[in-house]
Amino acid sequence: MSNRKTSRLLDLWFERIIAIAATVNLGFVLFDLSYIYWRDLYFRSFPPIVHLYDAVKDIQPHRETDNYLSTVKALEEQVSQTGLQSPQTAAKLEEIRRLSTEIIDTNPFGGANKTGILEKIKNRMRDRVSEESAKQAFAKFWSQPYLLQKGWNQEIDFFNSRIQPLIATNYFRQIGENGEPIDRFWLIDLPFILLFGVELLGRSFSIKRRHPEFSWLESILWRWYNLFLIIPFWRWMRIVPVLIKLDKAGIMNLQSIRTQIHRGVVSNFAEELTEIVVVRVINQVQISIKRGELTRWLSQKEAFRQYIDINDVNEVEALTTIFIQTVIYQVFPKVQPEIIAILQHNIDIALKQSPVYRNLQILPGIGQIQTQLSEQMATQIATTLYNAIITVAEDPTSGKLSSQLMQRFTDILGGEMQKKHVISEIQTLLFDFLEEIKLNYVQRLSQEDFEQIIEQTRKMKAQTTIQPTAIVPKVKD
Repeated sequence: MSNRKTSRLLDLWFERIIAIAATVNLGFVLFDLSYIYWRDLYFRSFPPIVHLYDAVKDIQPHRETDNYLSTVKALEEQVSQTGLQSPQTAAKLEEIRRLSTEIIDTNPFGGANKTGILEKIKNRMRDRVSEESAKQAFAKFWSQPYLLQKGWNQEIDFFNSRIQPLIATNYFRQIGENGEPIDRFWLIDLPFILLFGVELLGRSFSIKRRHPEFSWLESILWRWYNLFLIIPFWRWMRIVPVLIKLDKAGIMNLQSIRTQIHRGVVSNFAEELTEIVVVRVINQVQISIKRGELTRWLSQKEAFRQYIDINDVNEVEALTTIFIQTVIYQVFPKVQPEIIAILQHNIDIALKQSPVYRNLQILPGIGQIQTQLSEQMATQIATTLYNAIITVAEDPTSGKLSSQLMQRFTDILGGEMQKKHVISEIQTLLFDFLEEIKLNYVQRLSQEDFEQIIEQTRKMKAQTTIQPTAIVPKVKD
Protein backbone atom coordinates (compact mmCIF):
# COMPACT_ATOMS: atom_id res chain seq x y z
CA MET A 1 0.00 0.00 0.00
CA SER A 2 2.84 2.38 0.86
CA ASN A 3 4.63 1.69 -2.44
CA ARG A 4 1.42 2.33 -4.33
CA LYS A 5 0.86 5.67 -2.57
CA THR A 6 4.47 6.65 -3.23
CA SER A 7 4.08 5.77 -6.91
CA ARG A 8 0.89 7.82 -7.18
CA LEU A 9 2.57 10.77 -5.45
CA LEU A 10 5.52 10.61 -7.84
CA ASP A 11 3.16 10.44 -10.81
CA LEU A 12 1.27 13.46 -9.50
CA TRP A 13 4.47 15.48 -9.08
CA PHE A 14 5.64 14.47 -12.54
CA GLU A 15 2.28 15.62 -13.96
CA ARG A 16 2.65 18.93 -12.16
CA ILE A 17 6.21 19.49 -13.38
CA ILE A 18 5.20 18.80 -16.97
CA ALA A 19 2.10 21.00 -16.58
CA ILE A 20 4.20 23.88 -15.23
CA ALA A 21 6.72 23.45 -18.06
CA ALA A 22 3.89 23.46 -20.61
CA THR A 23 2.44 26.60 -19.02
CA VAL A 24 5.81 28.37 -19.19
CA ASN A 25 6.18 27.32 -22.81
CA LEU A 26 2.69 28.59 -23.59
CA GLY A 27 3.61 31.91 -21.96
CA PHE A 28 6.63 32.21 -24.25
CA VAL A 29 4.48 31.31 -27.25
CA LEU A 30 1.81 33.90 -26.45
CA PHE A 31 4.46 36.57 -25.80
CA ASP A 32 6.16 35.73 -29.09
CA LEU A 33 2.88 35.88 -31.01
CA SER A 34 2.06 39.27 -29.49
CA TYR A 35 5.54 40.78 -29.66
CA ILE A 36 5.41 42.33 -33.13
CA TYR A 37 1.90 43.73 -32.63
CA TRP A 38 2.53 45.05 -29.11
CA ARG A 39 6.21 45.96 -29.43
CA ASP A 40 5.44 49.66 -29.05
CA LEU A 41 3.72 48.96 -25.72
CA TYR A 42 6.58 46.77 -24.55
CA PHE A 43 9.04 49.42 -25.77
CA ARG A 44 7.43 52.12 -23.62
CA SER A 45 6.75 49.93 -20.56
CA PHE A 46 9.57 47.35 -20.54
CA PRO A 47 12.54 48.67 -22.56
CA PRO A 48 15.05 46.05 -21.23
CA ILE A 49 12.84 43.20 -22.42
CA VAL A 50 12.59 44.78 -25.87
CA HIS A 51 16.37 45.17 -26.13
CA LEU A 52 16.77 41.47 -25.32
CA TYR A 53 13.96 40.07 -27.44
CA ASP A 54 14.70 42.17 -30.53
CA ALA A 55 17.56 39.75 -31.19
CA VAL A 56 15.10 36.84 -31.34
CA LYS A 57 13.08 38.59 -34.04
CA ASP A 58 16.25 40.02 -35.65
CA ILE A 59 14.97 43.56 -35.12
CA GLN A 60 17.52 46.34 -35.62
CA PRO A 61 17.30 50.14 -35.44
CA HIS A 62 16.34 51.64 -38.80
CA ARG A 63 19.19 53.60 -40.35
CA GLU A 64 17.18 56.62 -41.47
CA THR A 65 15.11 57.15 -38.35
CA ASP A 66 18.03 56.29 -36.05
CA ASN A 67 20.25 58.78 -37.92
CA TYR A 68 17.48 61.38 -37.64
CA LEU A 69 17.30 61.02 -33.86
CA SER A 70 21.12 61.05 -33.60
CA THR A 71 21.23 64.29 -35.57
CA VAL A 72 18.63 65.87 -33.26
CA LYS A 73 20.71 64.74 -30.27
CA ALA A 74 23.79 66.34 -31.83
CA LEU A 75 21.76 69.53 -32.34
CA GLU A 76 20.94 69.65 -28.64
CA GLU A 77 24.62 69.34 -27.77
CA GLN A 78 25.53 72.01 -30.30
CA VAL A 79 22.97 74.45 -28.89
CA SER A 80 24.26 73.83 -25.38
CA GLN A 81 27.80 74.61 -26.56
CA THR A 82 27.45 77.47 -29.04
CA GLY A 83 23.86 78.65 -28.67
CA LEU A 84 20.90 78.68 -31.01
CA GLN A 85 22.11 81.48 -33.29
CA SER A 86 25.58 80.10 -34.07
CA PRO A 87 26.57 79.03 -37.65
CA GLN A 88 27.20 75.46 -36.41
CA THR A 89 23.62 75.29 -35.09
CA ALA A 90 22.27 76.66 -38.37
CA ALA A 91 24.11 73.89 -40.24
CA LYS A 92 22.62 71.23 -37.99
CA LEU A 93 19.13 72.67 -38.47
CA GLU A 94 19.63 72.61 -42.24
CA GLU A 95 20.65 68.95 -42.10
CA ILE A 96 17.60 68.04 -39.97
CA ARG A 97 15.28 69.81 -42.42
CA ARG A 98 16.80 67.76 -45.26
CA LEU A 99 16.44 64.54 -43.29
CA SER A 100 12.81 65.41 -42.47
CA THR A 101 12.01 65.81 -46.16
CA GLU A 102 13.69 62.47 -46.95
CA ILE A 103 11.69 60.69 -44.26
CA ILE A 104 8.43 62.06 -45.63
CA ASP A 105 9.38 61.08 -49.19
CA THR A 106 10.83 57.61 -48.54
CA ASN A 107 8.59 56.55 -45.61
CA PRO A 108 11.06 54.34 -43.71
CA PHE A 109 8.17 53.27 -41.45
CA GLY A 110 6.55 51.22 -44.22
CA GLY A 111 8.89 48.24 -43.85
CA ALA A 112 7.68 47.70 -40.27
CA ASN A 113 4.03 48.33 -41.19
CA LYS A 114 4.13 51.59 -39.23
CA THR A 115 2.95 54.03 -41.88
CA GLY A 116 0.29 55.08 -39.42
CA ILE A 117 3.03 56.20 -37.02
CA LEU A 118 4.47 58.49 -39.71
CA GLU A 119 1.03 59.99 -40.30
CA LYS A 120 0.65 60.59 -36.59
CA ILE A 121 4.03 62.37 -36.51
CA LYS A 122 3.10 64.58 -39.45
CA ASN A 123 -0.27 65.47 -37.91
CA ARG A 124 1.31 66.44 -34.60
CA MET A 125 3.89 68.59 -36.35
CA ARG A 126 1.22 70.30 -38.49
CA ASP A 127 -0.83 71.13 -35.40
CA ARG A 128 2.24 72.40 -33.57
CA VAL A 129 3.27 74.99 -36.19
CA SER A 130 -0.18 75.53 -37.81
CA GLU A 131 0.87 74.43 -41.31
CA GLU A 132 -1.12 72.24 -43.72
CA SER A 133 1.92 70.77 -45.48
CA ALA A 134 3.96 68.28 -43.48
CA LYS A 135 7.21 69.27 -45.23
CA GLN A 136 6.61 72.94 -44.57
CA ALA A 137 5.72 72.14 -40.97
CA PHE A 138 9.04 70.35 -40.39
CA ALA A 139 10.96 73.07 -42.23
CA LYS A 140 9.34 75.76 -40.08
CA PHE A 141 9.82 73.85 -36.85
CA TRP A 142 13.55 73.29 -37.47
CA SER A 143 14.31 76.95 -38.23
CA GLN A 144 16.16 79.46 -36.09
CA PRO A 145 13.43 82.17 -36.29
CA TYR A 146 10.71 79.77 -35.10
CA LEU A 147 12.80 78.32 -32.30
CA LEU A 148 13.87 81.81 -31.15
CA GLN A 149 10.25 83.00 -31.20
CA LYS A 150 8.71 80.01 -29.42
CA GLY A 151 11.62 79.22 -27.19
CA TRP A 152 14.23 76.49 -27.71
CA ASN A 153 13.61 74.62 -24.46
CA GLN A 154 9.85 74.50 -24.93
CA GLU A 155 10.02 73.23 -28.51
CA ILE A 156 12.75 70.66 -27.94
CA ASP A 157 10.75 69.34 -24.96
CA PHE A 158 7.75 68.96 -27.27
CA PHE A 159 9.85 67.03 -29.78
CA ASN A 160 11.37 64.75 -27.12
CA SER A 161 8.01 63.96 -25.51
CA ARG A 162 5.63 63.86 -28.51
CA ILE A 163 7.70 63.09 -31.62
CA GLN A 164 10.88 61.30 -30.56
CA PRO A 165 9.08 58.28 -28.89
CA LEU A 166 7.11 57.67 -32.09
CA ILE A 167 10.20 57.79 -34.29
CA ALA A 168 12.06 55.50 -31.87
CA THR A 169 9.51 52.73 -32.34
CA ASN A 170 10.53 52.25 -35.97
CA TYR A 171 12.85 49.35 -36.78
CA PHE A 172 14.31 47.28 -39.57
CA ARG A 173 13.86 43.51 -39.82
CA GLN A 174 15.85 41.36 -42.21
CA ILE A 175 14.20 38.92 -44.61
CA GLY A 176 15.41 35.33 -44.79
CA GLU A 177 16.00 33.19 -47.87
CA ASN A 178 12.48 31.79 -47.54
CA GLY A 179 11.01 35.23 -48.10
CA GLU A 180 9.82 35.56 -44.49
CA PRO A 181 11.25 37.78 -41.72
CA ILE A 182 13.97 36.06 -39.74
CA ASP A 183 12.61 34.51 -36.53
CA ARG A 184 14.81 32.69 -33.99
CA PHE A 185 12.03 31.73 -31.58
CA TRP A 186 12.65 28.07 -32.44
CA LEU A 187 15.85 28.27 -30.37
CA ILE A 188 13.72 29.05 -27.28
CA ASP A 189 11.03 26.53 -28.24
CA LEU A 190 13.37 23.63 -29.09
CA PRO A 191 14.21 22.56 -25.49
CA PHE A 192 10.51 22.44 -24.64
CA ILE A 193 9.73 20.43 -27.79
CA LEU A 194 12.42 17.91 -26.88
CA LEU A 195 11.06 17.62 -23.33
CA PHE A 196 7.48 17.12 -24.47
CA GLY A 197 8.63 14.73 -27.22
CA VAL A 198 10.39 12.52 -24.68
CA GLU A 199 7.31 12.63 -22.43
CA LEU A 200 5.06 11.65 -25.34
CA LEU A 201 7.29 8.70 -26.27
CA GLY A 202 7.44 7.55 -22.65
CA ARG A 203 3.68 7.66 -22.24
CA SER A 204 3.14 5.93 -25.60
CA PHE A 205 5.54 3.16 -24.55
CA SER A 206 3.66 2.74 -21.27
CA ILE A 207 0.30 2.56 -23.10
CA LYS A 208 1.73 0.09 -25.61
CA ARG A 209 2.95 -2.12 -22.76
CA ARG A 210 -0.46 -2.09 -21.03
CA HIS A 211 -2.33 -2.64 -24.30
CA PRO A 212 -0.23 -4.85 -26.60
CA GLU A 213 -3.06 -4.97 -29.13
CA PHE A 214 -2.54 -1.25 -29.84
CA SER A 215 -0.30 -0.11 -32.66
CA TRP A 216 2.29 2.58 -32.01
CA LEU A 217 0.11 5.11 -33.81
CA GLU A 218 -2.87 4.25 -31.60
CA SER A 219 -0.66 4.49 -28.51
CA ILE A 220 0.52 7.96 -29.54
CA LEU A 221 -3.00 9.12 -30.41
CA TRP A 222 -4.26 7.92 -27.01
CA ARG A 223 -3.25 11.36 -25.75
CA TRP A 224 -3.59 13.19 -29.04
CA TYR A 225 -3.57 16.63 -27.46
CA ASN A 226 0.13 16.27 -26.57
CA LEU A 227 0.96 16.44 -30.27
CA PHE A 228 0.25 20.18 -30.19
CA LEU A 229 3.23 20.58 -27.84
CA ILE A 230 5.76 19.24 -30.33
CA ILE A 231 4.60 20.61 -33.68
CA PRO A 232 6.43 23.84 -34.64
CA PHE A 233 3.36 25.49 -36.13
CA TRP A 234 -0.10 26.41 -34.80
CA ARG A 235 1.63 27.06 -31.49
CA TRP A 236 -1.42 28.87 -30.14
CA MET A 237 -3.18 25.47 -30.08
CA ARG A 238 -0.93 24.50 -27.16
CA ILE A 239 -3.48 26.08 -24.87
CA VAL A 240 -5.53 22.86 -25.26
CA PRO A 241 -2.93 20.44 -23.79
CA VAL A 242 -1.89 23.02 -21.19
CA LEU A 243 -5.42 23.31 -19.81
CA ILE A 244 -5.83 19.53 -19.83
CA LYS A 245 -2.50 19.01 -18.04
CA LEU A 246 -3.27 21.66 -15.42
CA ASP A 247 -6.59 19.95 -14.75
CA LYS A 248 -5.05 16.47 -14.52
CA ALA A 249 -2.30 17.73 -12.23
CA GLY A 250 -4.82 19.27 -9.87
CA ILE A 251 -3.40 22.78 -10.29
CA MET A 252 -6.61 24.11 -11.82
CA ASN A 253 -10.16 22.83 -11.54
CA LEU A 254 -11.68 23.01 -15.00
CA GLN A 255 -14.67 20.77 -14.29
CA SER A 256 -17.21 23.55 -14.90
CA ILE A 257 -15.55 24.56 -18.18
CA ARG A 258 -15.35 20.94 -19.32
CA THR A 259 -19.00 20.44 -18.44
CA GLN A 260 -20.05 23.47 -20.48
CA ILE A 261 -17.98 22.31 -23.46
CA HIS A 262 -19.49 18.84 -23.25
CA ARG A 263 -22.98 20.30 -23.05
CA GLY A 264 -22.42 22.47 -26.09
CA VAL A 265 -20.98 19.63 -28.15
CA VAL A 266 -23.57 17.10 -27.02
CA SER A 267 -26.49 19.46 -27.58
CA ASN A 268 -25.44 20.29 -31.14
CA PHE A 269 -24.56 16.69 -31.94
CA ALA A 270 -27.72 15.28 -30.38
CA GLU A 271 -29.92 17.71 -32.28
CA GLU A 272 -28.48 16.77 -35.66
CA LEU A 273 -28.24 13.06 -34.82
CA THR A 274 -31.84 12.90 -33.65
CA GLU A 275 -33.11 14.50 -36.82
CA ILE A 276 -30.99 12.18 -38.99
CA VAL A 277 -32.13 9.04 -37.16
CA VAL A 278 -35.82 9.96 -37.24
CA VAL A 279 -35.72 10.95 -40.91
CA ARG A 280 -33.87 7.76 -41.86
CA VAL A 281 -36.37 5.59 -39.99
CA ILE A 282 -39.27 7.31 -41.72
CA ASN A 283 -37.52 7.00 -45.08
CA GLN A 284 -37.04 3.26 -44.53
CA VAL A 285 -40.74 2.86 -43.73
CA GLN A 286 -41.66 4.81 -46.84
CA ILE A 287 -39.34 2.67 -48.96
CA SER A 288 -40.94 -0.48 -47.50
CA ILE A 289 -44.38 0.84 -48.38
CA LYS A 290 -43.27 1.61 -51.96
CA ARG A 291 -41.87 -1.91 -52.33
CA GLY A 292 -45.26 -3.37 -51.46
CA GLU A 293 -44.14 -5.01 -48.22
CA LEU A 294 -47.35 -3.85 -46.58
CA THR A 295 -49.32 -5.91 -49.11
CA ARG A 296 -47.17 -8.98 -48.52
CA TRP A 297 -47.57 -8.58 -44.77
CA LEU A 298 -51.34 -8.47 -45.05
CA SER A 299 -51.57 -11.34 -47.51
CA GLN A 300 -48.92 -13.49 -45.81
CA LYS A 301 -48.41 -15.27 -49.14
CA GLU A 302 -44.62 -14.83 -49.18
CA ALA A 303 -42.00 -13.88 -46.63
CA PHE A 304 -40.10 -10.65 -46.65
CA ARG A 305 -37.05 -11.12 -48.78
CA GLN A 306 -35.30 -8.15 -47.20
CA TYR A 307 -36.02 -9.33 -43.64
CA ILE A 308 -33.20 -11.34 -42.04
CA ASP A 309 -34.12 -14.09 -39.57
CA ILE A 310 -31.26 -15.21 -37.33
CA ASN A 311 -32.85 -18.06 -35.33
CA ASP A 312 -35.85 -19.39 -37.32
CA VAL A 313 -38.14 -18.29 -34.49
CA ASN A 314 -41.17 -16.01 -34.71
CA GLU A 315 -40.21 -13.65 -31.90
CA VAL A 316 -43.61 -11.94 -31.81
CA GLU A 317 -45.40 -15.25 -31.41
CA ALA A 318 -42.94 -16.45 -28.76
CA LEU A 319 -43.25 -13.21 -26.80
CA THR A 320 -47.04 -13.42 -26.97
CA THR A 321 -46.93 -16.99 -25.60
CA ILE A 322 -44.66 -15.97 -22.72
CA PHE A 323 -46.92 -13.03 -21.91
CA ILE A 324 -50.10 -15.16 -21.90
CA GLN A 325 -48.54 -17.88 -19.74
CA THR A 326 -47.26 -15.31 -17.25
CA VAL A 327 -50.70 -13.70 -16.97
CA ILE A 328 -52.51 -17.03 -16.58
CA TYR A 329 -50.21 -18.86 -14.17
CA GLN A 330 -48.55 -16.02 -12.26
CA VAL A 331 -50.64 -12.85 -12.34
CA PHE A 332 -54.24 -14.12 -12.39
CA PRO A 333 -54.00 -16.27 -9.19
CA LYS A 334 -52.56 -13.33 -7.25
CA VAL A 335 -55.26 -10.86 -8.34
CA GLN A 336 -58.14 -13.35 -8.01
CA PRO A 337 -59.35 -11.87 -4.66
CA GLU A 338 -59.64 -8.45 -6.25
CA ILE A 339 -61.53 -9.90 -9.22
CA ILE A 340 -63.93 -11.70 -6.87
CA ALA A 341 -64.50 -8.44 -4.96
CA ILE A 342 -65.36 -6.60 -8.19
CA LEU A 343 -67.75 -9.35 -9.30
CA GLN A 344 -69.41 -9.45 -5.86
CA HIS A 345 -69.88 -5.69 -5.90
CA ASN A 346 -71.55 -5.78 -9.32
CA ILE A 347 -73.77 -8.72 -8.28
CA ASP A 348 -74.88 -6.75 -5.19
CA ILE A 349 -75.76 -3.76 -7.36
CA ALA A 350 -77.75 -5.97 -9.73
CA LEU A 351 -79.70 -7.59 -6.89
CA LYS A 352 -80.48 -4.27 -5.25
CA GLN A 353 -81.88 -2.94 -8.52
CA SER A 354 -84.20 -5.96 -8.85
CA PRO A 355 -87.87 -5.27 -7.78
CA VAL A 356 -88.21 -8.79 -6.37
CA TYR A 357 -85.21 -8.31 -4.11
CA ARG A 358 -86.56 -4.96 -2.85
CA ASN A 359 -89.80 -6.67 -1.84
CA LEU A 360 -87.95 -9.48 -0.07
CA GLN A 361 -85.82 -7.05 1.99
CA ILE A 362 -88.66 -6.76 4.52
CA LEU A 363 -88.04 -10.37 5.55
CA PRO A 364 -85.50 -10.92 8.33
CA GLY A 365 -82.10 -12.40 7.38
CA ILE A 366 -82.44 -11.62 3.67
CA GLY A 367 -79.49 -9.20 3.75
CA GLN A 368 -77.11 -11.84 5.15
CA ILE A 369 -78.34 -14.41 2.68
CA GLN A 370 -77.82 -11.92 -0.16
CA THR A 371 -74.24 -11.29 0.91
CA GLN A 372 -73.42 -15.00 1.06
CA LEU A 373 -75.12 -15.59 -2.27
CA SER A 374 -73.27 -12.82 -4.09
CA GLU A 375 -69.94 -13.97 -2.61
CA GLN A 376 -70.53 -17.56 -3.73
CA MET A 377 -71.60 -16.45 -7.20
CA ALA A 378 -68.55 -14.18 -7.62
CA THR A 379 -66.19 -16.94 -6.48
CA GLN A 380 -67.86 -19.48 -8.77
CA ILE A 381 -67.71 -17.15 -11.78
CA ALA A 382 -64.05 -16.27 -11.23
CA THR A 383 -63.06 -19.90 -10.68
CA THR A 384 -65.01 -21.10 -13.71
CA LEU A 385 -63.51 -18.35 -15.89
CA TYR A 386 -59.98 -19.12 -14.70
CA ASN A 387 -60.42 -22.86 -15.28
CA ALA A 388 -61.82 -22.19 -18.73
CA ILE A 389 -58.83 -19.99 -19.63
CA ILE A 390 -56.39 -22.65 -18.39
CA THR A 391 -58.26 -25.33 -20.32
CA VAL A 392 -58.10 -23.28 -23.51
CA ALA A 393 -54.42 -22.50 -22.95
CA GLU A 394 -53.41 -26.09 -22.21
CA ASP A 395 -55.67 -27.76 -24.76
CA PRO A 396 -53.66 -28.24 -28.01
CA THR A 397 -56.84 -28.48 -30.02
CA SER A 398 -58.04 -25.07 -28.77
CA GLY A 399 -54.63 -23.57 -29.49
CA LYS A 400 -54.66 -25.02 -32.99
CA LEU A 401 -58.18 -23.73 -33.64
CA SER A 402 -57.21 -20.24 -32.39
CA SER A 403 -54.17 -20.23 -34.65
CA GLN A 404 -56.29 -21.31 -37.60
CA LEU A 405 -58.78 -18.56 -36.80
CA MET A 406 -56.09 -15.85 -36.77
CA GLN A 407 -54.51 -17.19 -39.96
CA ARG A 408 -57.89 -17.36 -41.70
CA PHE A 409 -58.80 -13.87 -40.51
CA THR A 410 -55.52 -12.44 -41.83
CA ASP A 411 -55.83 -14.18 -45.19
CA ILE A 412 -59.40 -13.07 -45.73
CA LEU A 413 -58.63 -9.47 -44.63
CA GLY A 414 -55.64 -9.23 -46.96
CA GLY A 415 -57.51 -10.78 -49.84
CA GLU A 416 -60.55 -8.56 -49.45
CA MET A 417 -58.41 -5.44 -49.19
CA GLN A 418 -56.55 -6.36 -52.35
CA LYS A 419 -59.71 -7.15 -54.24
CA LYS A 420 -61.17 -3.75 -53.47
CA HIS A 421 -57.91 -1.95 -54.28
CA VAL A 422 -57.89 -0.48 -50.82
CA ILE A 423 -54.24 -1.29 -50.28
CA SER A 424 -53.05 1.27 -52.86
CA GLU A 425 -55.00 4.01 -51.15
CA ILE A 426 -53.64 2.94 -47.74
CA GLN A 427 -50.09 3.02 -49.09
CA THR A 428 -50.58 6.52 -50.49
CA LEU A 429 -52.10 7.80 -47.25
CA LEU A 430 -49.37 6.22 -45.12
CA PHE A 431 -46.64 7.65 -47.35
CA ASP A 432 -48.14 11.14 -47.20
CA PHE A 433 -48.67 10.82 -43.44
CA LEU A 434 -45.00 9.96 -42.88
CA GLU A 435 -43.95 12.86 -45.10
CA GLU A 436 -46.06 15.21 -42.99
CA ILE A 437 -44.37 13.86 -39.85
CA LYS A 438 -40.96 14.74 -41.33
CA LEU A 439 -42.06 18.24 -42.26
CA ASN A 440 -43.85 19.03 -39.00
CA TYR A 441 -42.61 17.01 -36.03
CA VAL A 442 -38.99 16.49 -37.05
CA GLN A 443 -38.66 20.24 -37.45
CA ARG A 444 -39.82 20.65 -33.86
CA LEU A 445 -36.90 18.53 -32.71
CA SER A 446 -34.48 21.28 -33.80
CA GLN A 447 -36.60 23.87 -32.00
CA GLU A 448 -36.56 21.89 -28.76
CA ASP A 449 -34.30 23.16 -26.01
CA PHE A 450 -31.55 20.55 -25.85
CA GLU A 451 -29.90 22.43 -23.00
CA GLN A 452 -32.98 21.70 -20.89
CA ILE A 453 -32.93 18.04 -21.95
CA ILE A 454 -29.26 17.73 -20.99
CA GLU A 455 -29.96 19.35 -17.62
CA GLN A 456 -32.81 16.90 -16.98
CA THR A 457 -30.51 14.01 -17.93
CA ARG A 458 -27.85 15.30 -15.53
CA LYS A 459 -30.39 15.48 -12.68
CA MET A 460 -31.57 11.92 -13.38
CA LYS A 461 -27.99 10.64 -13.33
CA ALA A 462 -27.35 12.49 -10.08
CA GLN A 463 -30.44 10.92 -8.49
CA THR A 464 -29.54 7.41 -9.67
CA THR A 465 -26.00 7.74 -8.32
CA ILE A 466 -27.04 9.24 -4.98
CA GLN A 467 -29.79 6.74 -4.15
CA PRO A 468 -27.71 3.52 -4.31
CA THR A 469 -24.78 5.02 -2.42
CA ALA A 470 -27.09 6.08 0.40
CA ILE A 471 -27.87 2.46 1.30
CA VAL A 472 -24.37 1.03 0.90
CA PRO A 473 -22.80 0.51 4.33
CA LYS A 474 -19.38 1.94 5.00
CA VAL A 475 -16.55 -0.54 5.17
CA LYS A 476 -13.76 0.10 7.62
CA ASP A 477 -10.18 -0.05 6.35
